[in-house]
Amino acid sequence: MQSPLFSYTEQQSQDRYTVQNPQLLRVALTGQDDILARKGAMVAYQGLVDFDGEYQSNSRRRAAAATGEGLELMRCSGQGTIYFANLAQYIHVVDVDQEGMTVDSAYVLALDSTLHTEVIAVDSQYGISGSGKYQLNISGRGKVALMTSGQPLMMLVTPDKYVSVDADAIVAWSSGLRVQMQSQTHSSGVRRRRGSTGEGWELSFLGQGFALVQPSEVMPPQGAEIGEGLRAQFGVGQQGAHAQNQNNAWN
Repeated sequence: MQSPLFSYTEQQSQDRYTVQNPQLLRVALTGQDDILARKGAMVAYQGLVDFDGEYQSNSRRRAAAATGEGLELMRCSGQGTIYFANLAQYIHVVDVDQEGMTVDSAYVLALDSTLHTEVIAVDSQYGISGSGKYQLNISGRGKVALMTSGQPLMMLVTPDKYVSVDADAIVAWSSGLRVQMQSQTHSSGVRRRRGSTGEGWELSFLGQGFALVQPSEVMPPQGAEIGEGLRAQFGVGQQGAHAQNQNNAWN
């Protein structure tokens, strides 16, 4: 049998994480450190590999229920090669160091089991009850595979150059950055925009680090379901502040 499909063969690499192609991740297991991956993200594997649900403590479950920011993981162990993907999103491997990284859990595909994760809140500078945006803080040393809808933009933040990003487009940022959540409006009622610009809540970053932005304000793509709770109410996806401010403008 002959076909151009046979050009899409496995990438040979000694690295633990290899981007097989822009939308497919290859992870090598050697029988030592496990990998944590998004539930259901495995598309193929070779070798002797075990998949098991990752235990969540009661406090972690309560935090996920209260905030909507929860990453359901499976533990992958053994020896072999695993291929991960999710909704054909673009995949990027990031080295996490002592500085740490903050990310929306919906953009995490896989990570080293040695890393520590914790739900944190990004409060609105207006102090509006219920408008906080919850994120996942990742610390320690290891690798994380992130996903974006399309090819992303990495924006550098310096003390003399702060960056503002649409809350529906931000993917991740350096944990050391100072963050302010604000509405793109000049009226006293921040829930109702002035005019019909289509812009809603945004995050402003100050300090020294990076902010990773995707070229899409809809998360995740293809109408996939997102979590409930405050994260679904403000700052993310079609149920986020972007959509709610549009509805307010029409009322």
